Amino acid sequence: MSTEQRLLDTEPVHEAVPGPDQAAKETLEDYTLRFAPRSYRRWSPTVVATTALGGIAYMADFSIGAGIGLAHGTGNALLAIAVAAVVIFVTGFPLAYYGARYNIDLDLITRGSGFGYFGSVLTSVIFASFTFIFFALEGSIMAQGLELGLGMPLWLGYLVSTLMVIPLVIYGMKALSKLQVWTTPIWLLLMVGPLVYLVAADPGTVDRFMGYAGTDGDGGVDSASVMLGAGVCLSLIAQIGEQIDYLRFMPPKTEANKRSWWAAVIMAGPGWVVLGALKQAIGVFLAVYILAEVGPAAAPEPIQQFKGAFDAMMPSWLVVPLAVVLVVISQIKINVTNAYSGSLAWTNSFTRVTGRYPGRMVFVLVNLGFALTLMEADMFSFLNSLLGFYSNCAIAWVVTVATDIMVNKYLLKLSPHAPEFRRGMLHAVNPVGVVAFVAASGLSIAMYFHALGDALQPYSPVAAAVIAFVLTPLTAVATKGRYYLRRTDDGIDEPLLDTDGNPSAATYRCHVCRQEFERLDVAACHAHDAVVCSLCLSTDRFGDHVLPAAPAAG
Repeated sequence: MSTEQRLLDTEPVHEAVPGPDQAAKETLEDYTLRFAPRSYRRWSPTVVATTALGGIAYMADFSIGAGIGLAHGTGNALLAIAVAAVVIFVTGFPLAYYGARYNIDLDLITRGSGFGYFGSVLTSVIFASFTFIFFALEGSIMAQGLELGLGMPLWLGYLVSTLMVIPLVIYGMKALSKLQVWTTPIWLLLMVGPLVYLVAADPGTVDRFMGYAGTDGDGGVDSASVMLGAGVCLSLIAQIGEQIDYLRFMPPKTEANKRSWWAAVIMAGPGWVVLGALKQAIGVFLAVYILAEVGPAAAPEPIQQFKGAFDAMMPSWLVVPLAVVLVVISQIKINVTNAYSGSLAWTNSFTRVTGRYPGRMVFVLVNLGFALTLMEADMFSFLNSLLGFYSNCAIAWVVTVATDIMVNKYLLKLSPHAPEFRRGMLHAVNPVGVVAFVAASGLSIAMYFHALGDALQPYSPVAAAVIAFVLTPLTAVATKGRYYLRRTDDGIDEPLLDTDGNPSAATYRCHVCRQEFERLDVAACHAHDAVVCSLCLSTDRFGDHVLPAAPAAG
Protein backbone atom coordinates (compact mmCIF):
# COMPACT_ATOMS: atom_id res chain seq x y z
CA MET A 1 0.00 0.00 0.00
CA SER A 2 1.37 3.43 -0.99
CA THR A 3 2.04 6.21 1.45
CA GLU A 4 -0.69 8.30 -0.20
CA GLN A 5 -3.23 5.51 0.15
CA ARG A 6 -2.36 4.98 3.80
CA LEU A 7 -2.97 8.70 4.35
CA LEU A 8 -6.30 8.53 2.58
CA ASP A 9 -7.40 5.56 4.67
CA THR A 10 -6.41 7.13 7.99
CA GLU A 11 -9.04 9.07 9.88
CA PRO A 12 -8.03 12.38 11.49
CA VAL A 13 -8.14 12.18 15.27
CA HIS A 14 -9.87 14.83 17.36
CA GLU A 15 -9.89 14.83 21.10
CA ALA A 16 -13.18 13.57 22.49
CA VAL A 17 -14.66 16.04 24.92
CA PRO A 18 -17.96 15.97 26.75
CA GLY A 19 -20.84 17.83 25.10
CA PRO A 20 -19.07 19.65 22.20
CA ASP A 21 -21.15 21.95 20.06
CA GLN A 22 -22.86 20.06 17.23
CA ALA A 23 -21.88 22.60 14.58
CA ALA A 24 -18.23 22.31 15.56
CA LYS A 25 -18.36 18.51 15.30
CA GLU A 26 -19.95 18.58 11.85
CA THR A 27 -17.44 21.04 10.42
CA LEU A 28 -14.45 19.00 11.62
CA GLU A 29 -14.94 16.62 8.69
CA ASP A 30 -14.27 19.15 5.94
CA TYR A 31 -13.77 22.46 7.80
CA THR A 32 -16.82 23.98 6.14
CA LEU A 33 -16.48 27.48 7.57
CA ARG A 34 -12.91 27.60 8.71
CA PHE A 35 -9.19 27.22 8.25
CA ALA A 36 -8.04 23.64 7.47
CA PRO A 37 -5.57 22.72 10.27
CA ARG A 38 -2.17 21.11 9.82
CA SER A 39 -3.27 18.08 11.88
CA TYR A 40 -5.84 17.22 9.19
CA ARG A 41 -3.70 17.98 6.13
CA ARG A 42 -1.74 14.75 5.83
CA TRP A 43 -2.01 14.30 2.06
CA SER A 44 1.04 14.80 -0.14
CA PRO A 45 1.08 17.63 -2.73
CA THR A 46 0.71 15.02 -5.48
CA VAL A 47 -2.44 13.50 -4.01
CA VAL A 48 -4.01 16.92 -3.41
CA ALA A 49 -3.22 18.00 -6.98
CA THR A 50 -4.59 14.78 -8.48
CA THR A 51 -7.77 15.14 -6.45
CA ALA A 52 -8.20 18.77 -7.49
CA LEU A 53 -7.62 18.02 -11.18
CA GLY A 54 -10.07 15.12 -11.03
CA GLY A 55 -12.79 17.66 -10.45
CA ILE A 56 -12.33 19.22 -13.91
CA ALA A 57 -13.27 16.03 -15.74
CA TYR A 58 -16.53 17.66 -16.74
CA MET A 59 -17.98 17.42 -20.25
CA ALA A 60 -19.24 21.02 -20.35
CA ASP A 61 -15.99 22.15 -21.97
CA PHE A 62 -16.79 20.05 -25.04
CA SER A 63 -20.23 21.66 -25.31
CA ILE A 64 -18.89 25.17 -24.72
CA GLY A 65 -16.16 24.79 -27.34
CA ALA A 66 -18.56 23.22 -29.83
CA GLY A 67 -21.13 25.97 -29.38
CA ILE A 68 -18.56 28.70 -29.97
CA GLY A 69 -16.98 26.90 -32.93
CA LEU A 70 -20.25 26.15 -34.68
CA ALA A 71 -21.40 29.76 -34.32
CA HIS A 72 -18.20 31.67 -35.06
CA GLY A 73 -15.87 29.27 -36.87
CA THR A 74 -12.75 27.42 -35.78
CA GLY A 75 -10.34 30.36 -36.00
CA ASN A 76 -12.45 32.66 -33.84
CA ALA A 77 -13.22 29.83 -31.42
CA LEU A 78 -9.57 28.92 -30.87
CA LEU A 79 -8.62 32.56 -30.30
CA ALA A 80 -11.53 33.00 -27.87
CA ILE A 81 -10.47 29.90 -25.95
CA ALA A 82 -6.87 31.14 -25.78
CA VAL A 83 -7.83 34.65 -24.60
CA ALA A 84 -10.04 33.25 -21.86
CA ALA A 85 -7.38 30.75 -20.78
CA VAL A 86 -4.76 33.48 -20.33
CA VAL A 87 -7.12 35.62 -18.22
CA ILE A 88 -8.15 32.63 -16.09
CA PHE A 89 -4.54 31.55 -15.52
CA VAL A 90 -3.29 35.02 -14.55
CA THR A 91 -6.16 35.74 -12.16
CA GLY A 92 -6.23 32.21 -10.75
CA PHE A 93 -2.55 32.11 -9.76
CA PRO A 94 -2.66 34.48 -6.73
CA LEU A 95 -5.90 32.93 -5.50
CA ALA A 96 -4.52 29.39 -5.71
CA TYR A 97 -1.32 30.43 -3.95
CA TYR A 98 -3.21 32.10 -1.11
CA GLY A 99 -5.56 29.16 -0.66
CA ALA A 100 -2.74 26.60 -0.59
CA ARG A 101 -0.32 28.69 1.47
CA TYR A 102 -2.80 29.68 4.18
CA ASN A 103 -5.23 26.73 3.91
CA ILE A 104 -8.43 28.71 3.48
CA ASP A 105 -11.12 28.54 0.79
CA LEU A 106 -11.99 31.29 -1.66
CA ASP A 107 -14.76 32.72 0.50
CA LEU A 108 -12.37 33.20 3.43
CA ILE A 109 -9.79 34.70 1.05
CA THR A 110 -12.43 37.08 -0.32
CA ARG A 111 -13.39 38.31 3.17
CA GLY A 112 -9.89 39.62 3.86
CA SER A 113 -9.14 40.69 0.27
CA GLY A 114 -11.39 43.69 -0.08
CA PHE A 115 -14.92 42.58 0.81
CA GLY A 116 -15.21 42.37 4.60
CA TYR A 117 -16.94 39.84 6.82
CA PHE A 118 -20.48 40.31 5.44
CA GLY A 119 -19.51 41.87 2.10
CA SER A 120 -18.25 38.55 0.81
CA VAL A 121 -21.74 37.05 1.16
CA LEU A 122 -22.33 38.60 -2.28
CA THR A 123 -19.56 36.57 -3.83
CA SER A 124 -20.48 33.39 -1.94
CA VAL A 125 -23.87 33.51 -3.66
CA ILE A 126 -22.14 34.07 -7.02
CA PHE A 127 -19.97 31.02 -6.42
CA ALA A 128 -22.88 28.90 -5.22
CA SER A 129 -24.71 29.85 -8.42
CA PHE A 130 -21.70 28.69 -10.43
CA THR A 131 -21.83 25.27 -8.80
CA PHE A 132 -25.51 24.59 -9.45
CA ILE A 133 -25.41 26.01 -13.00
CA PHE A 134 -22.59 23.65 -13.90
CA PHE A 135 -24.13 20.78 -11.95
CA ALA A 136 -27.24 21.26 -14.10
CA LEU A 137 -25.15 21.36 -17.26
CA GLU A 138 -23.28 18.16 -16.40
CA GLY A 139 -26.49 16.48 -15.26
CA SER A 140 -28.10 17.37 -18.60
CA ILE A 141 -25.17 15.82 -20.46
CA MET A 142 -25.44 12.64 -18.39
CA ALA A 143 -29.19 12.47 -19.00
CA GLN A 144 -28.52 12.72 -22.75
CA GLY A 145 -26.16 9.76 -22.41
CA LEU A 146 -28.67 7.71 -20.44
CA GLU A 147 -31.35 8.49 -23.01
CA LEU A 148 -29.12 7.34 -25.87
CA GLY A 149 -27.72 4.28 -24.11
CA LEU A 150 -30.65 3.07 -22.03
CA GLY A 151 -33.67 4.81 -23.54
CA MET A 152 -34.27 6.59 -20.24
CA PRO A 153 -36.53 9.68 -20.52
CA LEU A 154 -34.67 12.92 -20.03
CA TRP A 155 -36.70 13.95 -16.97
CA LEU A 156 -35.80 10.69 -15.25
CA GLY A 157 -32.16 11.02 -16.33
CA TYR A 158 -32.04 14.46 -14.69
CA LEU A 159 -33.34 12.98 -11.45
CA VAL A 160 -30.93 10.03 -11.51
CA SER A 161 -27.91 12.26 -12.20
CA THR A 162 -28.91 14.44 -9.24
CA LEU A 163 -29.63 11.76 -6.66
CA MET A 164 -26.62 9.54 -7.38
CA VAL A 165 -24.06 12.06 -6.09
CA ILE A 166 -25.61 12.47 -2.63
CA PRO A 167 -23.95 9.42 -1.02
CA LEU A 168 -20.57 10.41 -2.47
CA VAL A 169 -20.60 14.04 -1.34
CA ILE A 170 -21.61 13.40 2.28
CA TYR A 171 -18.13 12.45 3.45
CA GLY A 172 -16.08 15.44 2.27
CA MET A 173 -12.39 15.40 1.33
CA LYS A 174 -11.55 11.80 2.24
CA ALA A 175 -14.19 10.24 -0.02
CA LEU A 176 -13.64 12.75 -2.84
CA SER A 177 -9.88 12.19 -2.89
CA LYS A 178 -10.31 8.43 -3.31
CA LEU A 179 -12.89 8.84 -6.06
CA GLN A 180 -10.81 11.33 -8.06
CA VAL A 181 -7.47 9.50 -7.76
CA TRP A 182 -8.80 6.16 -9.02
CA THR A 183 -11.08 7.37 -11.84
CA THR A 184 -8.77 9.93 -13.47
CA PRO A 185 -6.63 7.46 -15.52
CA ILE A 186 -9.74 5.80 -17.00
CA TRP A 187 -11.23 9.17 -17.87
CA LEU A 188 -8.03 10.40 -19.56
CA LEU A 189 -7.77 7.26 -21.69
CA LEU A 190 -11.38 7.47 -22.89
CA MET A 191 -11.08 11.19 -23.66
CA VAL A 192 -7.72 11.34 -25.44
CA GLY A 193 -7.79 7.95 -27.21
CA PRO A 194 -10.49 8.79 -29.80
CA LEU A 195 -8.89 12.11 -30.73
CA VAL A 196 -5.48 10.51 -31.34
CA TYR A 197 -7.07 7.76 -33.42
CA LEU A 198 -9.11 10.13 -35.63
CA VAL A 199 -6.12 12.35 -36.41
CA ALA A 200 -3.85 9.37 -37.13
CA ALA A 201 -6.41 7.48 -39.23
CA ASP A 202 -7.66 10.46 -41.25
CA PRO A 203 -5.36 13.53 -41.26
CA GLY A 204 -7.94 15.28 -43.44
CA THR A 205 -10.09 15.78 -40.35
CA VAL A 206 -7.59 18.41 -39.18
CA ASP A 207 -7.93 20.38 -42.44
CA ARG A 208 -11.73 20.29 -42.26
CA PHE A 209 -11.55 21.38 -38.63
CA MET A 210 -9.24 24.32 -39.30
CA GLY A 211 -11.24 25.46 -42.33
CA TYR A 212 -14.67 25.46 -40.71
CA ALA A 213 -16.19 28.96 -41.03
CA GLY A 214 -19.15 28.69 -38.65
CA THR A 215 -22.79 29.57 -39.18
CA ASP A 216 -22.31 33.26 -38.33
CA GLY A 217 -18.99 33.94 -40.03
CA ASP A 218 -17.05 33.77 -43.27
CA GLY A 219 -13.97 32.03 -41.94
CA GLY A 220 -12.10 35.22 -41.07
CA VAL A 221 -11.06 36.41 -37.63
CA ASP A 222 -13.45 38.94 -36.11
CA SER A 223 -12.78 40.65 -32.78
CA ALA A 224 -16.46 40.77 -31.80
CA SER A 225 -16.82 37.03 -32.41
CA VAL A 226 -13.65 36.34 -30.42
CA MET A 227 -14.91 38.40 -27.48
CA LEU A 228 -18.36 36.80 -27.55
CA GLY A 229 -16.73 33.38 -27.47
CA ALA A 230 -14.26 34.41 -24.77
CA GLY A 231 -17.14 35.68 -22.65
CA VAL A 232 -18.73 32.23 -22.66
CA CYS A 233 -15.39 30.57 -21.81
CA LEU A 234 -14.77 33.09 -19.02
CA SER A 235 -17.88 31.88 -17.21
CA LEU A 236 -15.51 29.12 -16.05
CA ILE A 237 -13.28 31.63 -14.23
CA ALA A 238 -15.05 30.75 -10.96
CA GLN A 239 -13.77 27.16 -11.30
CA ILE A 240 -10.71 28.33 -9.35
CA GLY A 241 -12.97 28.34 -6.28
CA GLU A 242 -13.54 24.60 -6.62
CA GLN A 243 -9.82 24.03 -7.16
CA ILE A 244 -9.09 25.93 -3.94
CA ASP A 245 -11.62 23.80 -2.05
CA TYR A 246 -9.04 21.03 -2.56
CA LEU A 247 -5.83 23.09 -2.52
CA ARG A 248 -6.59 24.34 0.99
CA PHE A 249 -5.63 20.84 2.16
CA MET A 250 -2.05 21.22 0.88
CA PRO A 251 0.68 20.38 3.43
CA PRO A 252 2.85 23.23 4.79
CA LYS A 253 5.37 24.58 2.28
CA THR A 254 8.92 23.88 3.47
CA GLU A 255 12.42 23.93 2.01
CA ALA A 256 12.25 20.16 1.55
CA ASN A 257 8.98 20.03 -0.42
CA LYS A 258 8.92 23.44 -2.12
CA ARG A 259 9.38 22.08 -5.67
CA SER A 260 6.57 19.53 -5.45
CA TRP A 261 4.46 22.05 -3.53
CA TRP A 262 4.77 24.72 -6.23
CA ALA A 263 4.25 22.19 -9.01
CA ALA A 264 1.05 20.96 -7.38
CA VAL A 265 -0.29 24.48 -6.74
CA ILE A 266 0.38 25.67 -10.29
CA MET A 267 -0.83 22.49 -11.97
CA ALA A 268 -4.01 22.06 -9.92
CA GLY A 269 -4.63 25.78 -9.36
CA PRO A 270 -4.51 28.03 -12.44
CA GLY A 271 -3.14 25.12 -14.48
CA TRP A 272 -6.57 23.50 -14.62
CA VAL A 273 -7.39 25.87 -17.49
CA VAL A 274 -4.73 24.28 -19.75
CA LEU A 275 -6.66 21.02 -19.77
CA GLY A 276 -9.93 22.95 -19.89
CA ALA A 277 -8.87 24.89 -23.00
CA LEU A 278 -7.69 21.66 -24.64
CA LYS A 279 -11.09 20.07 -23.98
CA GLN A 280 -12.87 23.07 -25.50
CA ALA A 281 -10.72 22.81 -28.63
CA ILE A 282 -11.45 19.08 -28.81
CA GLY A 283 -15.14 19.95 -28.54
CA VAL A 284 -14.87 22.14 -31.64
CA PHE A 285 -12.98 19.37 -33.48
CA LEU A 286 -15.51 16.66 -32.63
CA ALA A 287 -18.49 18.90 -33.41
CA VAL A 288 -17.11 19.65 -36.89
CA TYR A 289 -16.34 15.94 -37.35
CA ILE A 290 -19.92 14.79 -36.64
CA LEU A 291 -21.75 17.87 -37.97
CA ALA A 292 -22.80 16.36 -41.30
CA GLU A 293 -24.15 13.24 -39.62
CA VAL A 294 -26.09 14.63 -36.63
CA GLY A 295 -26.71 18.28 -37.56
CA PRO A 296 -25.96 21.54 -35.68
CA ALA A 297 -28.53 20.96 -32.93
CA ALA A 298 -26.98 17.70 -31.69
CA ALA A 299 -23.31 18.39 -32.49
CA PRO A 300 -22.64 20.25 -29.20
CA GLU A 301 -23.82 17.22 -27.18
CA PRO A 302 -20.76 15.36 -25.83
CA ILE A 303 -22.55 12.02 -25.97
CA GLN A 304 -23.00 12.49 -29.73
CA GLN A 305 -19.43 13.72 -30.16
CA PHE A 306 -17.85 10.69 -28.51
CA LYS A 307 -20.34 8.29 -30.06
CA GLY A 308 -19.18 9.53 -33.46
CA ALA A 309 -15.51 9.28 -32.46
CA PHE A 310 -15.84 5.77 -30.97
CA ASP A 311 -17.84 4.64 -34.02
CA ALA A 312 -14.78 5.23 -36.21
CA MET A 313 -12.45 3.06 -34.13
CA MET A 314 -14.32 0.10 -32.61
CA PRO A 315 -17.17 -2.39 -33.16
CA SER A 316 -20.63 -0.88 -33.27
CA TRP A 317 -21.88 -2.90 -30.29
CA LEU A 318 -19.27 -1.26 -28.05
CA VAL A 319 -19.73 2.35 -29.20
CA VAL A 320 -22.76 3.47 -27.21
CA PRO A 321 -21.88 1.65 -23.96
CA LEU A 322 -18.37 3.15 -23.97
CA ALA A 323 -19.66 6.66 -24.72
CA VAL A 324 -22.16 6.34 -21.87
CA VAL A 325 -19.43 5.12 -19.49
CA LEU A 326 -17.29 8.16 -20.34
CA VAL A 327 -20.17 10.57 -19.78
CA VAL A 328 -21.22 8.95 -16.49
CA ILE A 329 -17.65 8.90 -15.08
CA SER A 330 -17.14 12.54 -16.07
CA GLN A 331 -20.46 13.61 -14.58
CA ILE A 332 -19.82 11.89 -11.27
CA LYS A 333 -16.27 13.27 -11.00
CA ILE A 334 -17.33 16.88 -11.45
CA ASN A 335 -20.75 16.87 -9.86
CA VAL A 336 -19.58 15.54 -6.52
CA THR A 337 -17.28 18.57 -6.55
CA ASN A 338 -20.09 20.92 -7.61
CA ALA A 339 -22.37 19.60 -4.87
CA TYR A 340 -19.58 19.72 -2.25
CA SER A 341 -18.32 23.22 -3.11
CA GLY A 342 -21.83 24.60 -3.50
CA SER A 343 -22.83 23.32 -0.08
CA LEU A 344 -19.79 25.05 1.45
CA ALA A 345 -20.69 28.36 -0.22
CA TRP A 346 -24.34 28.27 0.84
CA THR A 347 -23.40 27.24 4.39
CA ASN A 348 -20.90 30.08 4.67
CA SER A 349 -23.45 32.65 3.56
CA PHE A 350 -26.34 31.38 5.66
CA THR A 351 -24.31 31.04 8.85
CA ARG A 352 -22.84 34.53 8.63
CA VAL A 353 -26.19 36.19 7.91
CA THR A 354 -28.28 34.29 10.46
CA GLY A 355 -25.75 33.15 13.08
CA ARG A 356 -27.13 29.61 12.74
CA TYR A 357 -25.43 26.50 11.38
CA PRO A 358 -28.05 24.05 10.03
CA GLY A 359 -25.49 21.51 8.76
CA ARG A 360 -23.79 21.25 5.37
CA MET A 361 -26.07 18.44 4.15
CA VAL A 362 -29.04 20.81 4.21
CA PHE A 363 -27.31 22.93 1.58
CA VAL A 364 -26.21 19.93 -0.45
CA LEU A 365 -29.93 19.29 -0.95
CA VAL A 366 -30.65 23.00 -1.59
CA ASN A 367 -27.95 23.17 -4.26
CA LEU A 368 -29.19 19.97 -5.89
CA GLY A 369 -32.74 21.33 -5.87
CA PHE A 370 -31.67 24.44 -7.81
CA ALA A 371 -29.70 22.31 -10.27
CA LEU A 372 -32.59 19.90 -10.89
CA THR A 373 -34.93 22.83 -11.55
CA LEU A 374 -32.54 24.18 -14.20
CA MET A 375 -32.26 20.76 -15.82
CA GLU A 376 -36.01 20.26 -15.99
CA ALA A 377 -36.23 23.74 -17.57
CA ASP A 378 -33.94 22.48 -20.39
CA MET A 379 -31.07 24.84 -19.62
CA PHE A 380 -28.89 23.00 -22.16
CA SER A 381 -30.84 24.66 -25.00
CA PHE A 382 -29.85 28.18 -23.87
CA LEU A 383 -26.42 27.29 -22.51
CA ASN A 384 -24.26 29.94 -24.18
CA SER A 385 -26.65 32.79 -23.34
CA LEU A 386 -26.77 31.77 -19.67
CA LEU A 387 -23.00 31.40 -19.39
CA GLY A 388 -22.35 34.66 -21.25
CA PHE A 389 -24.51 36.55 -18.76
CA TYR A 390 -23.08 34.77 -15.71
CA SER A 391 -19.47 35.35 -16.76
CA ASN A 392 -19.77 39.09 -16.11
CA CYS A 393 -20.40 38.54 -12.39
CA ALA A 394 -17.77 35.83 -12.08
CA ILE A 395 -15.09 37.90 -13.83
CA ALA A 396 -15.82 40.97 -11.68
CA TRP A 397 -15.43 38.92 -8.48
CA VAL A 398 -12.31 36.94 -9.35
CA VAL A 399 -10.46 39.90 -10.90
CA THR A 400 -11.28 42.07 -7.86
CA VAL A 401 -9.86 39.53 -5.38
CA ALA A 402 -6.84 38.71 -7.55
CA THR A 403 -6.05 42.42 -7.95
CA ASP A 404 -6.36 43.00 -4.22
CA ILE A 405 -3.81 40.25 -3.58
CA MET A 406 -1.37 41.19 -6.35
CA VAL A 407 -1.62 44.98 -6.23
CA ASN A 408 -3.08 46.07 -2.89
CA LYS A 409 -1.24 43.51 -0.74
CA TYR A 410 2.10 43.13 -2.50
CA LEU A 411 2.62 46.41 -4.40
CA LEU A 412 0.67 49.12 -2.57
CA LYS A 413 0.78 47.31 0.80
CA LEU A 414 -2.59 48.79 1.73
CA SER A 415 -4.24 45.41 2.21
CA PRO A 416 -2.90 43.30 5.12
CA HIS A 417 -0.54 40.62 3.86
CA ALA A 418 -1.48 37.93 6.39
CA PRO A 419 -4.86 36.28 5.76
CA GLU A 420 -7.75 37.40 7.90
CA PHE A 421 -11.28 35.98 7.93
CA ARG A 422 -12.41 35.97 11.57
CA ARG A 423 -15.41 37.88 12.79
CA GLY A 424 -14.37 40.79 14.96
CA MET A 425 -11.10 41.24 13.08
CA LEU A 426 -12.75 42.46 9.87
CA HIS A 427 -15.15 45.29 9.15
CA ALA A 428 -18.62 44.15 8.13
CA VAL A 429 -18.20 45.65 4.64
CA ASN A 430 -15.05 46.87 2.90
CA PRO A 431 -15.80 49.33 0.07
CA VAL A 432 -12.62 48.36 -1.80
CA GLY A 433 -13.94 45.04 -3.07
CA VAL A 434 -17.65 45.72 -2.87
CA VAL A 435 -17.50 48.94 -4.92
CA ALA A 436 -15.22 47.40 -7.55
CA PHE A 437 -17.33 44.25 -7.82
CA VAL A 438 -20.70 46.00 -7.99
CA ALA A 439 -19.51 48.58 -10.52
CA ALA A 440 -17.73 46.02 -12.73
CA SER A 441 -20.55 43.47 -12.74
CA GLY A 442 -23.31 46.09 -13.06
CA LEU A 443 -21.79 47.96 -16.00
CA SER A 444 -20.73 44.80 -17.82
CA ILE A 445 -24.20 43.25 -17.44
CA ALA A 446 -25.70 46.47 -18.83
CA MET A 447 -23.37 46.15 -21.81
CA TYR A 448 -24.30 42.49 -22.24
CA PHE A 449 -27.98 43.42 -22.53
CA HIS A 450 -27.18 46.10 -25.17
CA ALA A 451 -27.88 49.05 -22.81
CA LEU A 452 -24.75 50.81 -24.09
CA GLY A 453 -25.25 49.92 -27.75
CA ASP A 454 -24.92 46.85 -29.95
CA ALA A 455 -21.30 47.56 -30.86
CA LEU A 456 -20.11 47.31 -27.25
CA GLN A 457 -22.18 44.25 -26.31
CA PRO A 458 -19.52 41.63 -27.21
CA TYR A 459 -16.96 43.41 -25.02
CA SER A 460 -18.84 43.10 -21.70
CA PRO A 461 -16.33 40.52 -20.31
CA VAL A 462 -13.48 42.91 -21.10
CA ALA A 463 -15.31 45.71 -19.31
CA ALA A 464 -15.89 43.52 -16.24
CA ALA A 465 -12.18 42.69 -16.00
CA VAL A 466 -10.86 46.19 -16.71
CA ILE A 467 -13.26 48.00 -14.34
CA ALA A 468 -12.51 45.55 -11.51
CA PHE A 469 -8.77 45.80 -12.10
CA VAL A 470 -8.79 49.61 -12.07
CA LEU A 471 -11.30 50.30 -9.30
CA THR A 472 -9.84 47.87 -6.75
CA PRO A 473 -6.54 49.73 -6.18
CA LEU A 474 -8.16 53.15 -6.73
CA THR A 475 -10.70 52.54 -3.97
CA ALA A 476 -7.99 51.19 -1.67
CA VAL A 477 -5.94 54.36 -2.21
CA ALA A 478 -9.00 56.58 -1.76
CA THR A 479 -9.90 54.92 1.55
CA LYS A 480 -6.22 54.56 2.59
CA GLY A 481 -6.86 50.94 3.47
CA ARG A 482 -8.88 51.88 6.56
CA TYR A 483 -11.64 49.34 5.99
CA TYR A 484 -9.61 46.13 5.81
CA LEU A 485 -9.13 45.50 9.52
CA ARG A 486 -11.42 46.31 12.42
CA ARG A 487 -8.56 45.29 14.75
CA THR A 488 -4.89 44.56 14.20
CA ASP A 489 -4.53 42.46 17.36
CA ASP A 490 -6.57 39.30 18.05
CA GLY A 491 -5.56 39.22 21.72
CA ILE A 492 -3.26 36.17 21.51
CA ASP A 493 0.51 36.60 21.83
CA GLU A 494 1.46 33.54 19.70
CA PRO A 495 2.31 34.62 16.10
CA LEU A 496 -0.14 33.57 13.38
CA LEU A 497 2.64 32.18 11.16
CA ASP A 498 5.64 29.98 11.93
CA THR A 499 9.23 30.62 10.83
CA ASP A 500 8.53 29.11 7.37
CA GLY A 501 5.60 31.48 6.84
CA ASN A 502 3.02 28.71 7.28
CA PRO A 503 0.05 28.98 9.68
CA SER A 504 1.23 28.10 13.18
CA ALA A 505 0.41 24.61 14.46
CA ALA A 506 0.00 25.78 18.08
CA THR A 507 -3.39 24.68 19.44
CA TYR A 508 -5.93 26.34 21.74
CA ARG A 509 -9.15 25.11 23.29
CA CYS A 510 -12.31 27.04 22.39
CA HIS A 511 -14.16 27.82 25.61
CA VAL A 512 -17.56 27.59 23.84
CA CYS A 513 -17.42 24.24 22.02
CA ARG A 514 -14.38 22.94 23.97
CA GLN A 515 -12.62 21.61 20.86
CA GLU A 516 -8.93 22.08 20.05
CA PHE A 517 -8.12 24.44 17.15
CA GLU A 518 -4.91 25.72 15.60
CA ARG A 519 -3.71 29.29 15.99
CA LEU A 520 -5.14 30.84 12.81
CA ASP A 521 -8.64 29.60 13.65
CA VAL A 522 -9.04 31.26 17.08
CA ALA A 523 -9.17 34.69 18.69
CA ALA A 524 -9.26 35.95 22.25
CA CYS A 525 -12.56 36.45 24.06
CA HIS A 526 -12.00 39.37 26.43
CA ALA A 527 -15.44 39.03 28.00
CA HIS A 528 -14.57 35.59 29.39
CA ASP A 529 -10.76 35.81 29.51
CA ALA A 530 -10.59 32.82 27.14
CA VAL A 531 -10.16 31.78 23.51
CA VAL A 532 -12.97 31.22 20.98
CA CYS A 533 -12.88 29.50 17.56
CA SER A 534 -13.96 31.11 14.28
CA LEU A 535 -17.15 29.03 13.92
CA CYS A 536 -18.37 29.87 17.42
CA LEU A 537 -17.73 33.52 16.56
CA SER A 538 -19.82 33.09 13.39
CA THR A 539 -22.71 31.56 15.32
CA ASP A 540 -22.56 34.09 18.18
CA ARG A 541 -25.80 35.95 17.45
CA PHE A 542 -25.45 38.33 20.38
CA GLY A 543 -21.77 39.22 19.96
CA ASP A 544 -20.86 37.99 23.45
CA HIS A 545 -17.48 36.63 22.32
CA VAL A 546 -16.58 39.20 19.65
CA LEU A 547 -13.61 41.45 20.39
CA PRO A 548 -14.36 45.19 20.61
CA ALA A 549 -13.28 47.44 17.77
CA ALA A 550 -9.79 48.94 17.91
CA PRO A 551 -7.90 51.34 15.63
CA ALA A 552 -6.43 49.55 12.61
CA ALA A 553 -2.99 50.20 11.25
CA GLY A 554 -2.61 52.53 8.32
